Amino acid sequence: MESPRYFVYKFLFPTIVLRHNQPEVICRDKLQTKPAMALTSRPLLLIFILTLSVPFVISDFSTAIGGRNAASAGGWQPINNLKAPEVQETAQFAVKEHNKQANTKLKFQSVVRGETQVVSGTNYRLILAARDGTVSGDYEAIVWVKPWLRYRNLTSFKEV
Repeated sequence: MESPRYFVYKFLFPTIVLRHNQPEVICRDKLQTKPAMALTSRPLLLIFILTLSVPFVISDFSTAIGGRNAASAGGWQPINNLKAPEVQETAQFAVKEHNKQANTKLKFQSVVRGETQVVSGTNYRLILAARDGTVSGDYEAIVWVKPWLRYRNLTSFKEV
């Protein structure tokens, strides 16, 4: 006679044992073995499917509160609120940094439109209005931001 094979899955209480592919519940307090009638393949399948669906639910929830589309990560997404503080600060940083690098005296006016791209951080591609003395113009600035490191880098700045 072949020795029985046991697969034990320990939960808080009780212990579930699979003996010859038949689930049994071992009650620790009575040390008795009872057949696990409630444990069938359907609840296990349901638990398995729910476990696999958790990342998708979390992804949809973050999309709802963050406004980003997880399906298009890596692509450019339009910025809905151009007056958001992080967008305004990023645009002002771009003008100041360009002034340092090019030795110019542009004055930031407003953000005309913008897009974001999720990378290791966020790329902002902003079309902004700035004034050089009395002459106003539109400029495209690309700024790479890693807020958790307090890092910003002006990648590109050109007149449009």
